[in-house]
Amino acid sequence: MKTRRSVRNRNQLRLNQEDLVMSVVMGQIAHPVGRANPYRIGHDGVPRILPAGGGISINQRIGDRCVGLAGDHVEPGVSLHNNDREVTGSRKGNNLALITYACVGNRAQVINGPCKGQWGLVTGKHGGVDHVMVDFPTPVLKRLRIGDRIQINSIGMGLRLPDYPDITVMNCSPALLKQWPLQLNAKGLKVPVTHVIPSGLLGSGLGKNSSWRGDVDIQLFDDKARSRFHLDQLRFGDLVAISCGSSQFGPALRENKTIIGVIVHGDSIVSGHGPGVTPLLSGSDRKLHPIRDPEANLALLFDLQIVFKSTPHKFYKSTHGLNKNYEY
Repeated sequence: MKTRRSVRNRNQLRLNQEDLVMSVVMGQIAHPVGRANPYRIGHDGVPRILPAGGGISINQRIGDRCVGLAGDHVEPGVSLHNNDREVTGSRKGNNLALITYACVGNRAQVINGPCKGQWGLVTGKHGGVDHVMVDFPTPVLKRLRIGDRIQINSIGMGLRLPDYPDITVMNCSPALLKQWPLQLNAKGLKVPVTHVIPSGLLGSGLGKNSSWRGDVDIQLFDDKARSRFHLDQLRFGDLVAISCGSSQFGPALRENKTIIGVIVHGDSIVSGHGPGVTPLLSGSDRKLHPIRDPEANLALLFDLQIVFKSTPHKFYKSTHGLNKNYEY
C-alpha cells in the first residue's frame, strides 16, 4: 500500500504535515480586566498599580524588550479571547478550543471592523487568563478596536518529527519549524535559541497538567541569576531553552530533559512570576541541543519588524510585514 510522504522543510527536517488538519478558530480582541483592588503586591512587599495583559499593546510587539517595562504580564500585540458559548460543552468551551488549537506561527486574519482583511501572526498563549497573542504591524494595531474578531487558520496539533519520535512537539505550527534554522545530525536537533535558562528559575505554571494551553514563567528576582543568564536582555518572541525541564505532559523539573519555547508575555513584580514561555519542543537533552543565536526571535524568522541584532548599534531591516515567503 502506498504511504504518505512526510514533508521536509528547507533544513530537511521531516514533518508529518500531510496528516495534519487545518481548522478555523476565532476570538475577539479581549478588553483588559481589572481587579477589585488595583494594587499588585510585589515580591519586595511594595504595592504598585501597573497595566497588565489584554487589549491591544500598540507600542509593544514581538522583538521588543519584555523586561523592565512599567507593566505586569504585558502581552505584545493583540490579545484574543472567545467570549461566545455553544449549546453544548462547558461555558468556557469556545475559548478553551481557541487556546488549544492556535499554534505559534499560524496566520490570523481580521474579519470585521476598519482593519478587515489584514493578516497577523500567532505568537503565543498566556495561561490563567487564557489569551492567544497575535502580532500585527503597528499601523494595523493603531486602527484595531476592542471586540474586533480575528480568525486563525490553526494547524499544528498532532505535529510530529518522524526522525525524532522522542521529541514532543506542541503549540508549534509547521511554518515555524520551516522558518527556524534548525540543524540536523545523527545525534539530534541543534536548535538556535537566544538564552539557555535553568529550570530552577521556573515559577508560575509548574504543576499544570497541560502544556497546550499556556505558559510557564521565569522568575527574575535573583540579581546574580539575572546577570549570569543575561535575562535582562529577554525580548518578546525570543526562542529559549530551559535545561533540566520537561513539558511533555505539563511543565516539570526533570534532569536530562530540555524544553524549547518562546517568550510570550512580559516580566512581573509578583513572587513566582516573570516572563512567560510557551513550550514548543520537549525531549531528552541527548536529542535537543540548544545553540546560542542572538537572532533566534520570531520577529526575525517571520520578518515582522526592525529589532536589534547581536550588537546594540546594528539593526535588522525588514519590510515590517509578514514574510512574503510565508507558508502554512
